[in-house]
Amino acid sequence: MTREQAWGLLNDYTKSESLLKHALAVEAAMGYYARLLGEDVHTWRVVGLIHDFDYERWPQQPEHTREGAKILRAMGVSEEVVGAVLSHAETNRAEYPLDRPIRKALSAVDELCGFITAVAYVRPERLAGMTPKSVRKKMKTPAFAAAVSREDISRGAELMNLDLDQHIANVIAAMQGVAGELGMGAGVP
Repeated sequence: MTREQAWGLLNDYTKSESLLKHALAVEAAMGYYARLLGEDVHTWRVVGLIHDFDYERWPQQPEHTREGAKILRAMGVSEEVVGAVLSHAETNRAEYPLDRPIRKALSAVDELCGFITAVAYVRPERLAGMTPKSVRKKMKTPAFAAAVSREDISRGAELMNLDLDQHIANVIAAMQGVAGELGMGAGVP
């Protein structure tokens, strides 16, 4: 699947601007980790881009990811990509465990991208100058972005064999690289 095909598929199924931006953030983070680990950057970025493409139509598990997997398979998408997408839903972990670097990375960056986005929205400079310390401070406030699992964020760092600050710094750096696309450059309202 080319990046253009992945972007087209995402836009066919996703109309929410926030979900589209989330997909771009996860794509950037997946690409960052693929480069860091010497993996296939293209494949990892595609997984990040399409991991939630079916969410608006099928938001509940187990339909979320499983319905998308049917569509991806019908398109002839590789099982590596399909399995990675399936692995990020808890209900699929028995069959698609977090046993491969691409699956671990997707699980590690998904929630963290959402949380960093929330932190950026309350900062005048958005992603510019953001540090792990500022993210961890917000993690200690249960009411802030309450739907985001702090446990999943911490588990993500463990999956990547990194300390939490380094994992957060990596994802911030990845998202800073696409800040304009995310609408999170400095001074963006």
